[in-house]
Amino acid sequence: MCRSEIAFYQRRSGADAIDWIDVSQPDNAPAEISCEAAMARFHVRTETGELVNGGIAFAHLWKQLPRFRWLGLAFDTPVTRWILNVAYDLFLPVRPHLQKFFRDEPPTKDIKETTS
Repeated sequence: MCRSEIAFYQRRSGADAIDWIDVSQPDNAPAEISCEAAMARFHVRTETGELVNGGIAFAHLWKQLPRFRWLGLAFDTPVTRWILNVAYDLFLPVRPHLQKFFRDEPPTKDIKETTS
């Protein structure tokens, strides 16, 4: 599901100004975290260079995309950031179970899928 989510955002207006990095390649993971940690949660490097993850990372992404800017601004207060992060953390364990609904084709038994 993560790939389809990223592809969704990459097709939006304003996405061409974002430096999209595929962290499934170990050499592409941010220096401060492992590839596994990068794959486990959504990460964004902010304009100031800070690496944020989870719901806060989505809020930063949304602020960069014109159609979602309002949503990013709505989650730009301490209380709304906290709510978004809690929602993200609650969603993560459910996410693998939802992947079967978003697959283009059934997985083969020989391929181990990642959750990101």
